[in-house]
Amino acid sequence: MKITIIGAGSSYTPELINGFLERLDQLPVSELWLHDILSERLEIVGEFAQRMVAKRGNPFTVHLTNNRKEAIRDTSYVITQLRVGWMKARREDEYLGKRHGLIGQETTGVGGMAKALRTIPVILAIAREISLLAPNALLVNFTNPAGLVTEAVSRHVPEVTAVGVCNAPYNAHMDMLKALEKKGISATPQNTKLDTLGLNHLTWHRGFSVEGKDVWDEILAQYLNELRESDEPEWEPKLIESLQMIPNYYLQYYYHTSHKLKMQEDEWPPSRAEEVMKVEEKLLAKYAEPDRNEAPEELMERGGAYYSTVATQLLNAHYNDLDEIHVVNTSHNGAVEGWQKDWVLEMPCRVNAKGIYPIKTKPLPFSVFGLLSQVKSYEILTVKAAVDGDKDALYQALLAHPLGPETDKIEAVLEDILETNKDYLPQFFGK
Repeated sequence: MKITIIGAGSSYTPELINGFLERLDQLPVSELWLHDILSERLEIVGEFAQRMVAKRGNPFTVHLTNNRKEAIRDTSYVITQLRVGWMKARREDEYLGKRHGLIGQETTGVGGMAKALRTIPVILAIAREISLLAPNALLVNFTNPAGLVTEAVSRHVPEVTAVGVCNAPYNAHMDMLKALEKKGISATPQNTKLDTLGLNHLTWHRGFSVEGKDVWDEILAQYLNELRESDEPEWEPKLIESLQMIPNYYLQYYYHTSHKLKMQEDEWPPSRAEEVMKVEEKLLAKYAEPDRNEAPEELMERGGAYYSTVATQLLNAHYNDLDEIHVVNTSHNGAVEGWQKDWVLEMPCRVNAKGIYPIKTKPLPFSVFGLLSQVKSYEILTVKAAVDGDKDALYQALLAHPLGPETDKIEAVLEDILETNKDYLPQFFGK
């Protein structure tokens, strides 16, 4: 089995290596191909990965390459975790928002839009190479904004089976297992199911079952008690009581916008990108140590808890026909009645050797559907803008986004996005 990681110079890659090493008895990897266009980072991270694998007796070979087609050819799985423009571009995304009095964040609002515009053409090019060089491969995309990128692949390279993956649903799942443990209920990820629905970084958790038994009331009661006892609660208890759902933490940007803007104004610099740049500098120095063959503790500072679990167990479920339930981003194809079938949603799906199958479920209530439909409109318009270099679609996407600028500021924000990212947006400049 050949597995390909594109963007393998990422500081997350050692996490994936550990995930594959932990599943050797289930996932018989023979070749792991690490691709990146930054030779120096690929060499540091790749050689560290080779030492990690050598420590375990070299159960599979680790190949380093700058040749993307070589990495993709005849592979079984492609994992994309790239960042067009690298961490410097993420910092620009954050300060783009701040310059205009808007949320500055790498996946949400105008920063997420800028990242999508840079990223979508690259991921589509990768998907087209997969369709030619490894037509049976599964594309597992971690690249943010994961749902929006998956929407683009679904619309423009539908012959490739692609899913967008995020660790946030798994983190929520694990938090709920801990809540049950406090109540003396023992459970594992394998015998429990999280009922969640929405878009990537825009989901609402609304159910949880243990071996088929609904325990959502217990989860919700425990969560409300924690909110009431907290000096700085994540959400107002009344919001949770009314919705009977728990919002994904990224919904803070929508429900508590003024608070997030104040934090941005008061606490930056450093922005999150600037913090991560310092963490990555330390990590790469650790990875470069010639005697190091284990991931350093500092990797936890990078974020991305359960990253390797989410990625490698998804591949394991697909390869071994486990028919497991995983929360991923994919076209729901009518699984949510009344919603457009071609929408990519983040939702529970059955994963087996035949593919990824969304589980039929009820739609979200009107109290939150309006927000979701607005953001989905923005996503579809952003895909069009990214693919066609369409400034009018870009204008309309900014108009549609709930965190976008007021109408008299749209043109200024639009031009700032294009000028700031000019080197990465040839589709808008006739190149």
